[in-house]
Amino acid sequence: MNFDPPPIRSLLFVPANRADRMQKALASEADGVVFDLESAITRETAAEARANVVQALESHKPEQPAVFVRVSAVGTDDFAPDIEACLHPSLTAVMLPQVAHPEEVAVADAALEGTEIRIMPLVETASAVRLAYELAIASDRVAYMGGATGRHGDLGRSVGFQWTPEGTETLYLRQKVLIDVRAAGVPNPLSGLWGTIDDLDGLTRLARQTRQFGYEGMMIIHPTHIPIVNQTFSPTPEDIDAWHRLIAAVEEAESQGIGAFRHEGRLIDHAHLLTARQNLARAARLGLL
Repeated sequence: MNFDPPPIRSLLFVPANRADRMQKALASEADGVVFDLESAITRETAAEARANVVQALESHKPEQPAVFVRVSAVGTDDFAPDIEACLHPSLTAVMLPQVAHPEEVAVADAALEGTEIRIMPLVETASAVRLAYELAIASDRVAYMGGATGRHGDLGRSVGFQWTPEGTETLYLRQKVLIDVRAAGVPNPLSGLWGTIDDLDGLTRLARQTRQFGYEGMMIIHPTHIPIVNQTFSPTPEDIDAWHRLIAAVEEAESQGIGAFRHEGRLIDHAHLLTARQNLARAARLGLL
């Protein structure tokens, strides 16, 4: 696909049957918003929610957060009408819940034929953890994916873990899925989420750990979480300056035939140059340069 998916640090969930909250989310500083047509609404309000999604997509402006829509699971009666409601050029990605097999990603891919809409399979089952790599390569539309940590959520029920604020019970799950999606070439791995709205210290700890693992962003459930997550997943001005200095030092050294050398107290070589360039490219896509 030619469509370059936008980088997402913060991905905010909003019930699609709440038009007022949808508009507030689109006015927020989140990188992306998820209009939820699945578990956040009742089936009785599905038609209204789909109409809200259509209206939000038709009025969406480029400067607003990227729009995702969580549709009903492949194989359910609601999947086709949910997909039909969100087929619009303003949609960045369809979020697939309860994915268990690569064939479900392929079904979604076929439903999106002729569009540049991306796919984000949700890792909510033990099968999805086990087959994360296969899910990630099932379609070249997969641009966002990662391991989940929700308290008493679908993955917890499927695996049977007991949630703790420290997250030790999901360390392997999140790291395993991350390696799989990175190996598959998924450009924007996302994890999360932190379900305790007012515990911002806990959110900060989880966000830092998630970034240290190698994820690019987090799914979130409340607007107050946006600033913390955006800051955690953004390089600092000091980081950017250090990358510029490192690149200049390596390029100068290599012009003189020098490979590895000492720079600001560290031994560096060409690998560090590639990493710094990659980090600066991400910073540029986030609009931080």
